[in-house]
Amino acid sequence: MQICCIYLYLPMDFQKTSSRLDNIGITASTLCAIHCAVVPVLFTSLPLLGLGFLANAWVEWGMIIFALMIGVYSIGLSYLRTHRQPLPLFLLVTGFVNIMLGHAFQKGWAEVVIVPAGGLLIAIAHFVNYKCTGACRHNIR
Repeated sequence: MQICCIYLYLPMDFQKTSSRLDNIGITASTLCAIHCAVVPVLFTSLPLLGLGFLANAWVEWGMIIFALMIGVYSIGLSYLRTHRQPLPLFLLVTGFVNIMLGHAFQKGWAEVVIVPAGGLLIAIAHFVNYKCTGACRHNIR
């Protein structure tokens, strides 16, 4: 697959920062997906393990907002400054739409499936962005 690049005069530290942010985004999104899948299953045993705070809505929304900020910054800047590929943006938006719809309209097992799928889509968006940015980085003169 040929990836087109926009040749802008970018400081070399932008690519390093973008790569780090994608790594943080992949980690945060994957942890969010794991959290959303595991917490409902272990909901009753969390207080016994001293992990009751993980079931708090503030923790969940904090993770979502953190992943959103990292995703918009990392993928948005990479799109604008480097690769102009819409796929990472599409995956990011689709992932967050899944998370929001899962929280808004679903309860029970459907939420346990839909919300983690959204988190995994966000992690995949960061991975695709990382690959697109890396492909463009090798072509910058």
